[in-house]
Amino acid sequence: MAGLINIGLTGVLSHQTALNTTGNNITNANTPGYSRQEVQFDTQSGQRTGAGSVGSGVSITNIRRLANEFLSQQLREDTTLYGEQDTLRSELSRLDNLLGSETTGLSDALNNFFASLQNAAEDPASLPQRQLVLSEGQQVVNRFQALNQEFIQQRESVKTQMQQGVKDANTLLQSIAELNLAISESPGLAEGKMPNELLDKRDDALRELSELVGIKVTPTEGSQVNVSLNNGLSLVVGSNAAEFGTRESAQDPTSLEFTLRNGGRTLMVDNQINGGKLGGLRRFESEALRPAFEELGRVAIALSDALNHQHEIGLDLEGELGGRFFTDINNAAAQQGRVIANANNQVPQNGQLAVEITDSGVLEAGNWTLQFSGDGRSYELVDNATGEIANQGRLPDPVDSEISMPGFNIRIEGGTFNAGDKYLIQPTRNAAANINMEVEREEDLAFASPVRAESDLGNSGTGKINQGKMLDVRNPFTNSLLPSFRSEGELTNGPLEVRFADDGAGNLVFSVFDNNGDAIIDEKPYQAGISNKLFSENPGDGAEYQGFQFEISGNPAVGDVFSIDFNENGVSDNRNAEFLAALGTANTMNGGTQNFTEGYAGLVEAVGVKTRQSQLDSDAGATLLEQSTNQRESVSGVNLDEEAGKLIQYQAAYNASAQVMSVAQDLFNTLLQSFR
Repeated sequence: MAGLINIGLTGVLSHQTALNTTGNNITNANTPGYSRQEVQFDTQSGQRTGAGSVGSGVSITNIRRLANEFLSQQLREDTTLYGEQDTLRSELSRLDNLLGSETTGLSDALNNFFASLQNAAEDPASLPQRQLVLSEGQQVVNRFQALNQEFIQQRESVKTQMQQGVKDANTLLQSIAELNLAISESPGLAEGKMPNELLDKRDDALRELSELVGIKVTPTEGSQVNVSLNNGLSLVVGSNAAEFGTRESAQDPTSLEFTLRNGGRTLMVDNQINGGKLGGLRRFESEALRPAFEELGRVAIALSDALNHQHEIGLDLEGELGGRFFTDINNAAAQQGRVIANANNQVPQNGQLAVEITDSGVLEAGNWTLQFSGDGRSYELVDNATGEIANQGRLPDPVDSEISMPGFNIRIEGGTFNAGDKYLIQPTRNAAANINMEVEREEDLAFASPVRAESDLGNSGTGKINQGKMLDVRNPFTNSLLPSFRSEGELTNGPLEVRFADDGAGNLVFSVFDNNGDAIIDEKPYQAGISNKLFSENPGDGAEYQGFQFEISGNPAVGDVFSIDFNENGVSDNRNAEFLAALGTANTMNGGTQNFTEGYAGLVEAVGVKTRQSQLDSDAGATLLEQSTNQRESVSGVNLDEEAGKLIQYQAAYNASAQVMSVAQDLFNTLLQSFR
């Protein structure tokens, strides 16, 4: 009887445990990271009798946690992928909305500005029209500066998210290390009795960590796991956890770089942070935000350079040569601000460098690293976008020299350089922040041309002279005023006279004389049927280059005279205003293939394409994550219908086992009654 009672008792106790386990599954059905548990039954050893082996009941060998490590790893990988893509999508969408909006973008401001110049060209003496030009010009400046400030705010937001992400990652790393220790010290581990709740907590912490950064998880002794970055750098080894950090980048102080402190050493791991939210933030900053700073700055430089040059060769309402319209792109502060010395450079750290914009029309948006090697005089200029060497050479002694690149020069002005010293070269990065209006008064707008031409009333031929085109008022080699413009308010060597004559062989030639009667150009052949240019357009051609160009067409006669002089009282002259307005559609950027609006549109398009791709990638990542989540849930998730069925099954078994005990008691009582 005792054996039958024991058989029933083991059944009652075992199925009571099964009912408790099933109840626990049901109550944790919505607990994040919970893995379904299952009771494993086993037959107890039977008793040998002459008739054979008689069973002695049931026992519970283990309460198994239903989890698949492959599915867990797949879930972590898909979580890492989605975390990166969703972060990219979020940040890129914000940037895209900023650049493409009519209220915050630059396109409308540029269009309105050049439209105001066109209107002013129709009435160049009108002060209200001139005031509108100043107002719209200031709006362009405001939009550049506002966009740049928005970029800065987004950059600071990214840095804040990086810092918070690092704190969250450190909390998770410490938690994983503590859970490793608790699991390894769990009673019954040697017999295979796993601490299921601790394992669930650790898996959930690993999943949360994978949201932040890509990781590798390796099982080790004592049911612990080691965690590392994808390149193998350890994050958790047993119960010891490393610590992430951030610090100001040695290369670019406006950015952060990631560090990892482990065993008393601090390593820079910026390039190893891939995947997850942190990887997405890092990718956004390097692939979208930095290029946006640089491309916006390139447009600002191209606009300032073109407007300044055209405005300087005009004449204002007071008969003075025009000044700069916008801030000088090559003032000393701007040139020096385009170079940042690496914080890790060796002493004495006294290198003096500057970057001068030489041709905004071919200037590219980008940044470069100038690094020194050997004895400190050999250098390489590396394109940071591609990693390729763009220029290399050796500094002279003394070091004063220039490194020429398309659109800009790097000036080495002095100092000592050591092997390993680096300098960040960013020709366009800060230009949008530095642009400002230089013209303050309506009268200072230079809408007229400084020179004009006339035909002599006594000319007998049909030759005609156009109203010319200004090239420059300064010598590009020395930046000083040309001899003909050294005295503002007049043409120093004017009026110039163009005289036609016969060369003695029946050929028509012309000469150009200054106001002293000296020949600037002597007996140059005239070609009928085409437009003949009078002067050279090469500043290196001495007196033949006057800083302006006139053309004569038709059939002048021998003795015909044309005069070129200062445009005195030219308040109604709109020639320079028309040239200024025409810059709105002129292809002055990207090697003569883009105008300013198209240059900005290229930035908007590039960000838009990245944004659209990130949205597609994010959607795909969400689908993959949903699939891997569902796959894990199919194994580890709680199915309430299934658990309800098990409740009925275990309850019936419990009742039957109780009935076995009741029968055993009845048999025992009957046996006792038979002896009375």
